[in-house]
Amino acid sequence: MKTILQILGIIILSFSLLSCNEELVEQAQSGILKGKVVKRGTNVPLGNVKIFTAPTTETVFTGTDGTFEIKNMPIGNYSVKAELSGYITTFQAVNIQKQDQVVTAVFEMDDDNSLNTPPTTPLLLSPIDNAVNQPLIVELTWNSTDPDTADVLKYNLTIKNNLDTNIIQVNDLLTNHYTLSNLKFGVSYFWQVSVSDGIHAPVLSAISKFTTNMVPLNRYHYVQKQNGNLLIVSSNELGANFQFTNSSYNSWRPRKNNNAGLIAFLRTEGGNSHIYTANPDGSNVFKVTTVPVAGFNNNEMDFSWSTNGQEFLYANFNKLYRINKDGSGLNLVYTAPSGTMISECDWSYDGSKIALKTNSVNGYGTQIYIIDMLGNTIKTILSGTLGASGGLNLSIDGNRLLFTRDMSGFEDVSGNYRQLDTKIFVYDLISNITYDISSESERPQGTNDLDPRFSPNNAQIIFTNTSNDNISQRNVITVDLNNDLTDMQRTTLFTNAEMPDYE
Repeated sequence: MKTILQILGIIILSFSLLSCNEELVEQAQSGILKGKVVKRGTNVPLGNVKIFTAPTTETVFTGTDGTFEIKNMPIGNYSVKAELSGYITTFQAVNIQKQDQVVTAVFEMDDDNSLNTPPTTPLLLSPIDNAVNQPLIVELTWNSTDPDTADVLKYNLTIKNNLDTNIIQVNDLLTNHYTLSNLKFGVSYFWQVSVSDGIHAPVLSAISKFTTNMVPLNRYHYVQKQNGNLLIVSSNELGANFQFTNSSYNSWRPRKNNNAGLIAFLRTEGGNSHIYTANPDGSNVFKVTTVPVAGFNNNEMDFSWSTNGQEFLYANFNKLYRINKDGSGLNLVYTAPSGTMISECDWSYDGSKIALKTNSVNGYGTQIYIIDMLGNTIKTILSGTLGASGGLNLSIDGNRLLFTRDMSGFEDVSGNYRQLDTKIFVYDLISNITYDISSESERPQGTNDLDPRFSPNNAQIIFTNTSNDNISQRNVITVDLNNDLTDMQRTTLFTNAEMPDYE
């Protein structure tokens, strides 16, 4: 009996152990959860996202590629949470049903915009809305704020106009201002700013309008050197100016004609110099000549309008040509004597005579004389002198001629055409008397007076004064003439300026 009881106990204990082993085996069964976290709408991986489960297993963080893995997750149902600052926490249900099962989950997380405030609507500050008489270079300014100081604000600027369909678009500005240049006269511009913090949709400003100045009736034009090129500036007597020609071109010798309503000038093209015209605002640039303006030195060449604004006179080496302003009707007017070339010409107001300056190939051996329209010499003003001369301009009545002469007689064999003591003279064609304007207006020692022009009423002379070192700044000066052409005063009109024109 005792033996039977022992055997029965062993059997009961075995069943109990088997039952316990089955429970341990079932509890040890587990699977694997793999997944990836991305930003919704872009599929950009999100790193450092906290992944944890309920019931609790292991807490992990995503890598830079957005992936994660939780091993040894016991069989069962779980709620898996993805959490990252700045994003809305995301939940996903996961069920692991059998041993070594691999479950894959993808979490798409949205920006938590509720934690971030969009920027304020940009306020357009300047120019104020409906501003008029604005310059051709305008500084646009605006303001927008964002209470989230960590946000980086970027601005997009859109500009339209009432002249054409051109749209100026400037994107990703990090500052709240922008310089708008190369505007046109008398045009209304409409501008709008949008701001974005990279989180919310861009916020648009209102649309503001400003209008530029009308084309000024500037009487002065002169030349400045910029970036190695000569450019032309248009100005009034108060110094309100604008850049008339583009600085990417070499342009000089401005000559305005009120009857034509155009400004003519010389410009380099392909190594040659040609006459061009443009409207007073610098628009509609037109090349007049095909046979170039040519002589010993491009910067010393000059040309002349007809009074009615229909034609030009200009020189090509020893030949003087006449051409219509539209480029048609090229005719030879005069041929200079052998061995000389024409550098300057000026057509009288009544169109009956022409003042000429000729010189040798190096610019010296100059002669200044007057011819009629048939090429006959009427009067010789200067001949047989040493040194440079030039600056021809006839008075309105044709009875006086402006010219310059280097009284030192210096001739620069190096080819720099340097002048040492150049003065302005007025020659009276009736009395044959020459007046020394530079001396009577007390020209500073060591300087040259160059490129003189009569004012429209002949009451003034406008010209360039500069040091004879050939490198110093050039300034535009005026001298008021009196009846006896003595004891006159100088006034500086423009600084850093040369080759003036006054019409």
